[in-house]
Amino acid sequence: MKRFYLFIAILVMMVLSACGTGNQKEEASATKEDAVWSGIEKRGKIIAGTSGTLVGASTYEEGTDKLTGYDVELMREIGKRLGLDVKFEIMGIDSMLPAIQSGRIDVAVNDIEITDKRKKQFAFSNPYKYSYTTMVVRKEDNSGINSLEDLEGKRAGGGATTIFSQIAEHFGAEVVTYGNAPNEAYLRDVHNGNTDVIVNDYYLSKFGVAAFPEFDITLHPDLKFHPTEQAVVMDKEATVLQTKINEALQEMREDGTLSELAIKFYQEDASKKPEGEIEEIEGLDL
Repeated sequence: MKRFYLFIAILVMMVLSACGTGNQKEEASATKEDAVWSGIEKRGKIIAGTSGTLVGASTYEEGTDKLTGYDVELMREIGKRLGLDVKFEIMGIDSMLPAIQSGRIDVAVNDIEITDKRKKQFAFSNPYKYSYTTMVVRKEDNSGINSLEDLEGKRAGGGATTIFSQIAEHFGAEVVTYGNAPNEAYLRDVHNGNTDVIVNDYYLSKFGVAAFPEFDITLHPDLKFHPTEQAVVMDKEATVLQTKINEALQEMREDGTLSELAIKFYQEDASKKPEGEIEEIEGLDL
């Protein structure tokens, strides 16, 4: 009988211990969720990573040190609606996601695509931009590219960790990587033959080509593939911040601010899904 009561006592202690561990985990998670937002509130500002090199999204007004663009002004408007200042940290795209993980920045806004793989490590806001992927090629012959399969053996300019470079590699291209270089460096290399193609977002590519009419480059006239959604990126546990950013974005969508900003910087409403058929790519681990 004593053994029976001893067994019951041990069992009760195990159950209580398990409950305590579960509660501690929940409290630790909640503490981290609150800590991200509490830290932002305490300092009165959101620290946002961006590149300053993407025409249309994040760039400097010509001849000035004023940072602007769709992503930049959208983030400033979010800050305004949350009663916060926004401080931008300029960095390369390859540094932004690690900077979120290290706590150097609170969010990244740089035309960053939502993917299943990234969602395992980071939290995303609701999309603020919808687009698809295309190519910048030489005007005279489309760089010898008539299909995605023709990327095999070509030299593609791009960032080391971008989705677009992964697509180029998927189809057999050699990716030539750059640091936080301006659009001109990428585009000039296609023009002079150092590279053959840039696989990139439609809107960013359109503005890049238009900005340098002296280059022998163009958007590929036929290829539209890999539809995309772009959003604000933040720490996986920053659910309070995520909720507040989503509320601000929803207000901006409902009152027309999102469309106004998109049209201002892209001359098209990039805040809405594009029309027409866009080819999906099978077999990409994104």
